[in-house]
Amino acid sequence: MHPLQRPVIAITQARIGSTRLPGKVLKPIFGKPLLWWHLTRLQRCRLLDGIVVATTEEPGAAAIAAIADELGVAVWRGPVDDVLARYQGAAAANAAATIVRVTSDCPVIDPGLVDQLVAAYQSAAPAVDYLSLDVSRLPRGLDAEIFSAALLGIAAREASEPAEREHVTAFIYRRPERFRISALAPEGADRPGLRLCVDTAEDLDLVTRVIEALAPHRPEFDWADIASLLDANPEWPRLNAGIVQKAP
Repeated sequence: MHPLQRPVIAITQARIGSTRLPGKVLKPIFGKPLLWWHLTRLQRCRLLDGIVVATTEEPGAAAIAAIADELGVAVWRGPVDDVLARYQGAAAANAAATIVRVTSDCPVIDPGLVDQLVAAYQSAAPAVDYLSLDVSRLPRGLDAEIFSAALLGIAAREASEPAEREHVTAFIYRRPERFRISALAPEGADRPGLRLCVDTAEDLDLVTRVIEALAPHRPEFDWADIASLLDANPEWPRLNAGIVQKAP
């Protein structure tokens, strides 16, 4: 166990130029942009000290910054393709000591799971360098990782492969012989293969149905509520069952 270094800052990457669904973070879902859903759910986390949107220097990113500004969320602009450098800049500008990495294409990210991740990282004995939610057990779209700013600095200095610059933490989790790596599978995590992230129009269709069904009467819905909803509507997960997650 090690003391949790604060501030704990969630950094989420967001850009306009996504290849399979351009402008996806601005797509409307139940009257609000996808990014709004992502950020407002993160704002419910109790163990975060702040949130930063790490976006790009492209002109179109102004629309992303405007959503963050409206919600009082910090913004950092950095390189388009070197996402690792973008994270490093965002962390340094906001004096992050511990970083929770999430991605903005997750409009139904679960704040309770993020808090579980932070708590598990703090209480891990022996201590770990990098902890992630176990995506082999959970739906994609709930993903989160936690590590120190010092470890991010090592990756930013040493990573040279394009995939490791693009995927931020690949330099870390590809080196289990060097770093202490672990994964957290929360109780009840038994939904592998389900996609709740948004990379395609089919993904957007599914999460739109989920939010429209749950948000009006249970605005603080969690992933267990989503699982129950999909059990009641088994045809919905088939909408994006054929979509393949991009590999690092």
